[in-house]
Amino acid sequence: MSTVLVVEDSPTQQKMIADLLRRNGISVIVADNGIEALEQVKEQNLDLVVLDIVLPKMNGYEVCRRIKSDSKTQNLAVVMCSAKKEEFDRYWGMKQGADAYIVKPFQPQELLLKIRQFLPKH
Repeated sequence: MSTVLVVEDSPTQQKMIADLLRRNGISVIVADNGIEALEQVKEQNLDLVVLDIVLPKMNGYEVCRRIKSDSKTQNLAVVMCSAKKEEFDRYWGMKQGADAYIVKPFQPQELLLKIRQFLPKH
């Protein structure tokens, strides 16, 4: 079973994304802020990170940059999921190493399809 870390500071969004993934057979771990996200990335065997940008303690851009600049985690897929919808936000997210960028609000199936693109095939 694939394991996804959902990094989202809004409890409602976090629950919605986690429930969607669990209903589709994906194991989920959650983090409420950037620091906690990096701790989970180090401790857990993850297949993918769904990462908000506006987070307490450390923003998603910095979290992504740190994941992608560490040789142990650089191949971990990161899907940024943010209400920041300007072209610049998307560009900056991809420049930090994000594998994909989804704008909130999104259709649940859109997020699921994007995540599945990066999960290992079982």
